[in-house]
Amino acid sequence: MAFFKKVKKKLTGLWYPEAITVGKPVTTDQVADRLALISTVSRGDTYAVLKDLGGVMASFMAEGRTVKLEGVGTFYYTINADKGIAKPEEVTAKQIKNVRVRFIPETSRTQSNKVATRSLVSDNIYWEEWKEEKKSLTPAPEPKGEGSEDHTGPQAG
Repeated sequence: MAFFKKVKKKLTGLWYPEAITVGKPVTTDQVADRLALISTVSRGDTYAVLKDLGGVMASFMAEGRTVKLEGVGTFYYTINADKGIAKPEEVTAKQIKNVRVRFIPETSRTQSNKVATRSLVSDNIYWEEWKEEKKSLTPAPEPKGEGSEDHTGPQAG
């Protein structure tokens, strides 16, 4: 299940749903475990490949190549320069200030060339509004004394 929250945009003054992530990011170990469950490859082999994937992709992209992973999408570098130069012969690599990795998810298309699906977007996605519990900055003291219960376990805040 995926979650969204209601956000008011300053530019339009209107409310929109905005996707949010919850919890900690999924780790390489967790991805390796899940891949091992659905394939014939061991967790250790999957983990080793995943750990090396970033370096291999960076190496190919440093050679000026894009990296297309079937079922995932395409990765490539873009650059930002601090300022433009009037003459093309004066343009140099020294102007490059940022390198970013861009990602385009893989898509499949219908016969009329419309996007039918995007990889990484589940066909079974279900959106639910994220309901954050409001937590008091200073929790109210719990009563102590005769008849009160001992609350030593986890508490909702």
